[in-house]
Amino acid sequence: MLTLSQDDILLGCQAESWRAALDQAADALHTAGLVAPTYRDGLYAREAQSSTYLGNAIAIPHGTPESRTHVRATGVRVLQFPGGLEWHDGNRVHVLVTIAAQSDEHLDILRQLTHVLDQDGMAERLAGADSRAEIAGLLSKAVVEARLDAETLCLGFPARDHQELALAGAARLRQAGCVTSEFVAALAETSPLSLGQGLWLAASHRGVEVPALSLATPATALETDAGEVAGVFCLAARGEAHRGLLERILALLESEAGGDVREADAATLLARLAGESASVSRRLARVLNAHGLHARPAKQLVQEARAQGIAIRVRLAEGGFDAVSATSLTKIINLGARRGQQLAFSAEGEGADAALEAICRAVEGGLGERVMPFDASREAIAPDEDAPAPESLPADEAHPGVAASPGLAIAPAFVLMTPRFDYPARAADPAAENRRLDAAIHEGKEQLEALVQQARGGEVAQILSMHEEMLGDPELHQAAREGIAEGASAEAAWWEAIDTAAQAQERLADRLLAERAADLRDVGRRVLGILCRVELPEPPDHPYILVTDDIGPSDVARLDTDRVRGLLTARGGATAHSAILARALGIPAVVGAGPRVLTLDNGTELILDGERGRVTPAPSAERRQSAEQRLAEHRRREAEAWEARFEEARTRCGHRVEVAANLGNTAHAADAVSRGAEGVGLLRTEFLFMAHAREPDLETQIEEYREALEALDGRPLVARTLDVGGDKPLPYWPLPQEANPFLGLRGIRLSLTRPEVLETQLRALLMAAVGKPLRIMLPMVKDVAEFRAARAIVDRLLDEIPETERTIDLQLGVMIEVPSCALLAASLAAEVDFFSVGTNDLTQYTLAIDRDHPELSAQADGLHPAVLRLIEMTVMAAHAQGKWVGVCGELASDATAVPVLVGLGVDELSVSARQVPLVKARLREFGLKKARALAGIALAQATSEAVRDALEAR
Repeated sequence: MLTLSQDDILLGCQAESWRAALDQAADALHTAGLVAPTYRDGLYAREAQSSTYLGNAIAIPHGTPESRTHVRATGVRVLQFPGGLEWHDGNRVHVLVTIAAQSDEHLDILRQLTHVLDQDGMAERLAGADSRAEIAGLLSKAVVEARLDAETLCLGFPARDHQELALAGAARLRQAGCVTSEFVAALAETSPLSLGQGLWLAASHRGVEVPALSLATPATALETDAGEVAGVFCLAARGEAHRGLLERILALLESEAGGDVREADAATLLARLAGESASVSRRLARVLNAHGLHARPAKQLVQEARAQGIAIRVRLAEGGFDAVSATSLTKIINLGARRGQQLAFSAEGEGADAALEAICRAVEGGLGERVMPFDASREAIAPDEDAPAPESLPADEAHPGVAASPGLAIAPAFVLMTPRFDYPARAADPAAENRRLDAAIHEGKEQLEALVQQARGGEVAQILSMHEEMLGDPELHQAAREGIAEGASAEAAWWEAIDTAAQAQERLADRLLAERAADLRDVGRRVLGILCRVELPEPPDHPYILVTDDIGPSDVARLDTDRVRGLLTARGGATAHSAILARALGIPAVVGAGPRVLTLDNGTELILDGERGRVTPAPSAERRQSAEQRLAEHRRREAEAWEARFEEARTRCGHRVEVAANLGNTAHAADAVSRGAEGVGLLRTEFLFMAHAREPDLETQIEEYREALEALDGRPLVARTLDVGGDKPLPYWPLPQEANPFLGLRGIRLSLTRPEVLETQLRALLMAAVGKPLRIMLPMVKDVAEFRAARAIVDRLLDEIPETERTIDLQLGVMIEVPSCALLAASLAAEVDFFSVGTNDLTQYTLAIDRDHPELSAQADGLHPAVLRLIEMTVMAAHAQGKWVGVCGELASDATAVPVLVGLGVDELSVSARQVPLVKARLREFGLKKARALAGIALAQATSEAVRDALEAR
């Protein structure tokens, strides 16, 4: 946000004319290093279009959209002219607030300045100020804005009473960053108050960061002993700033529409809370101006509203709850509307519809400025047209990316650019548009059903089935129909519905939800492609490596694995669904390699290394020959490994190391056994919780876990208890939004906040494993206290459940993911039965690198000596107590790392089922003595790069 500081202010300036003052302002920006000298031309061009005089002796010179290229850094300079000067429009000016903005940050300054425009005597006070602090104090004001928008609403929540609804509303406010956990705790201690009409109020001032109002409504009609519950208002009170929110509630009650809130959608509720009656006429118009609704178009809007001769009010359709008069310049500017945002206009009485139609035409026409149509699907991903084109990749040089799916591929490139959809924004026949949309959605479902059938189960089918459910979402359909009813084309209305839903998920700053937003857009593009009859270019009929900006899960599922040798994308991360599917299909993939990969020509030969995350274009004959030898060797080893997959896993000298499989679904246990897995070293049980709209009951969980245990036929199963929260939320378990979800409520710390959920899962595991070996593992443990809390529940269950109805071969262990757990391994080893090292998270937390970071992820290497030392400490502590240690992270299948892990004393390696034969084969290639020597070499290095270099040299 662009703000004013004392350092930005120049006192006692003098100028003979407004042009001389503007020159001084341009020089001040240039001297500060904010702009190039040519930015001056942009200031003059803006004044030629319209005066930047704002009011109360203040002008705000700023450049045109075309002059943004001359802005080096965003900033502001304030020039005081005590003697005043006449601006070119005849107004007297004492202060120039001169802005260098790379986008539309200047709107923040405008909003801050609106409070001074109506204050009497402000011009004289600005002219007479004799210190920079006084000027800053007059112009700056910390405005506390209360929140009531779609993100603070919690509609259709499955609650049993008004208290649960109040807590759901509080959780939504916390997710929105308005309150802390103290606020949630405060509401848990009080009962909501009845307001009548089935509405209730819960309020507190404790833990309030931003005053806000949530409305939580029940999923179904709710009657309690206290009376009908149509909705519960959850008010975060702070000083006087929440007074407007109370007025919104009172307005709703006075309209006697309270009982209707349960059936209303977000847009209708916001309209009612903005004071709009059911009889009011409403229209939406999108702001298309490059710099948003700044002073010049705002002034034009006010004039247009006054010309209608009828009272018109306006608010932001999303993110604003107070409707303001469309004839007030300061209030219009204070809306802070940016390009792409929609304004909701309302009016009542005779001529309202015609007036609203006229003002919406004016807004979408640009309000006196030249504007370009808005397409969210393009503007969100399209590069800046003024930005220089990315440089081509040099030949025969390795280019880094993110290793997403292991394997080596050599093939020519097929570059697939993201398709562009051209369609009209408006349509005249809503009925015809609805029919077109319904037909396209139906065709999209048929396409997905066909892909699901082709996939024949597994992760591919699961994710595509989720896409099919998304496509059937009635809220998406309704949102699109509402857009069509307002005159939008089927294409425009559909994409608006998709993009609005996707943006709502992305704003939660949550990685998993961001990935689901990508899935939603993938679904949206499918229907949009059908509507626009856009077909992707046909790939070549020979083997190739697919190169694209990004790729959706359904696109991956459609890939012809007989021809696609590899996948290379400019964007994306290793945990996106597309990357997961690439691994499931066995396609080597490098993602997040940057826009330069899109400069490759079709047919350019590539070497793609999915294990190291590298791609080499146009390799030399020597490099290609070396890669071919590696590929041939890899294929030979794969074939030999497959033949010997059922042999017991041992090193060359006979040292036993168990090789198990990581599973994300119990249905894959039989496949893991068929690939030679000697057990399951990690069952991610969250799959079961994420597959249900409500918490799965005891019987459902027992049935699911029993499927895996029976498939293992006596082999051990290590089941990780529910690991959700933070970056992996559950729809029926509302959680607060967290600035850093990886350091927040997740794993065992979250489960212990709802011990009844943990107890049901533990009971189900114990009962499902009757007569079979079971290992239960607790995730994200930081110290022995958390382990003891879970152990107490297990011990009580063992006493409650008869031995004939549960397993008697039980071990309870912890995952070593948090560095503190490794450092305190000695205290834990005395009480746990085993350790399993999750190297993915342990590396991330130890090195303070998000393993999906587009620039840093390549440095998140589990072979870093710091990570290896933590593993060594863990093994030593465990073996001193006679306990075993496994590794279940990606490092366990790294061919370079396997001997190091064995040399450190690791007893079990748990890898993806596909990797089991290869890891067994790798163990047979070295003895324990060599492994210990390699571990010593690795521990002696200073960096992960040095570790890998030293190991490769051996």
